[in-house]
Amino acid sequence: MNEQGWVREPPRVTPENEFFWRGGEVGELRLQRCTTCQTLRHPPGPVCPRCGSDGTEIAAVSGRAVVEACTVNHRRWHPDVPVPYAVAIVSLVEDREVRLVTNIVGCPPEEVRVGQSVRVDFERIDGDVWVPVFRPDGASDVDLGPPPPVPTAAGLLLRRPRFEDRVSISGVGQSEVGRRLMRPPLSLTVDACRAALDDAGLTWADVDGLSTYPGPGDTGMGEGGIVPLVEALRLQPTWFNSGFELPGQLGSVVAAMLAVASGLCRHVLCYRTVWQSTEATLAREGRFAPGAATPIWGHEWRAPYAASKAVNLLAARATRYMHTYGATREMLGWVAVTERRHAGANPDAIYRTPLTMEQYLAAEPISTPFGIYDCDLLCDGAVAVVVSARDAEADLASPPVRVEAVGTRIVERTAWDQGVLTHEPQIFGPAEHMWSRTDLRPADVDVAELYDGFTFNAVSWLEALGFCGIGEAKDLVDGGKEIGLDGRIPLNTHGGQLSAGRLHGYGFLLEAVAQLRGRAGERQVSNARTAVVTSGGLTPGGAMLLRAP
Repeated sequence: MNEQGWVREPPRVTPENEFFWRGGEVGELRLQRCTTCQTLRHPPGPVCPRCGSDGTEIAAVSGRAVVEACTVNHRRWHPDVPVPYAVAIVSLVEDREVRLVTNIVGCPPEEVRVGQSVRVDFERIDGDVWVPVFRPDGASDVDLGPPPPVPTAAGLLLRRPRFEDRVSISGVGQSEVGRRLMRPPLSLTVDACRAALDDAGLTWADVDGLSTYPGPGDTGMGEGGIVPLVEALRLQPTWFNSGFELPGQLGSVVAAMLAVASGLCRHVLCYRTVWQSTEATLAREGRFAPGAATPIWGHEWRAPYAASKAVNLLAARATRYMHTYGATREMLGWVAVTERRHAGANPDAIYRTPLTMEQYLAAEPISTPFGIYDCDLLCDGAVAVVVSARDAEADLASPPVRVEAVGTRIVERTAWDQGVLTHEPQIFGPAEHMWSRTDLRPADVDVAELYDGFTFNAVSWLEALGFCGIGEAKDLVDGGKEIGLDGRIPLNTHGGQLSAGRLHGYGFLLEAVAQLRGRAGERQVSNARTAVVTSGGLTPGGAMLLRAP
């Protein structure tokens, strides 16, 4: 047990990283260094990303650092870790591009701040493992200077013919959606798929492709992948796809588009199922013991600091954004309040009662600056989408939605604690890539269905897509008018994941299709002809531009 009164989860020590976790025995913070260009790097890797050299040595650094981003976690995720505690991303004075996730100790958590000067200390756990933590060193705060330019995707070319011109979205469907439905996840999947096929006027026999995210697994994040649905219905797909490492959750739909555009398939059924609400209930009652999921890459560098939750790493970025651009929590609050107002016009939304700014600001803190209303709503439900060949449109039952452009490119570091710290990571590449594949521009977009695992995700996407300048979202969302149903850029018109339920990316595509078909009921945006949809989170993101038939 450490001075904070909690027990750290031990890191996974391997021959490749033991120099880092055992340097504390002699009081050294050790990193890899390229023997050719002397570049420090973290996490360790087999080759220098700057010069390409294989030459590597282990170097002790000063241990002096500055807080680049931070958050105070208030939610008790682990029984052995009392709250509150501070999670920070620090950069080394030798090279600010070298960053570590850590805890700041030796001061009250609420005193941790962006720009704070800190020095390494070590806590010994599991015998010969020494976890680097950081303490304030009493020096003056560091001026971090102007924000770095957002990453760009140089060399993008619009190649014709475009695969987008060969496909359309022919059908969408949704299962029952709610909290603690206590239904098998595969049954939700089947319901959504049936609804999507009915919408398109197709049958199971017409389906020659399947695509889903995130693939096999025994947690509440899915139905288990492709195999359970194939086995349940004895399907015989020509092509199938299932996986996690995609450009956002909707990367599974982009993959389906590519399969159809290539002529490999004619109708691909894509689906996404969540049952996290039921899973959590069963686990609390001792009726379900989820197996150990494969950790996301980089987990081993965050686990000892109780910083493995997405909320902590994104909240730290939100703190940095607010420090850099002078925004306040009200900016985030207007996203939550406006989306709740939209949910009031959506009969399928889980939370429909109005939310006031006063309620938002007084809500239970989760990880500063996020409170409970900044976080998406865990639920049970499934959404399915049918991607069809363009030349099949005449045989469809519903108006097909055209695909104008997609964006998938990675242009920054993929580790959760690296890359851009002022915004959600992995969004600038997909946004720029999408705009490079079309002659349309942000002013042509009528509806924006933007990923909102947290309010800050939506804020980040608004800026990355060019609906306002970098650092200007506080003005765009202020008061909620410009992001309302009759505003300049209606945002998450169904209530988003914050109020309608966390359907993990697919719910945005479902809503965009409803808007472009003019079937959104009381929440319909007048004359909606173009919609942008995004997905992602802290994982690589994706963007999609759709047009009405």
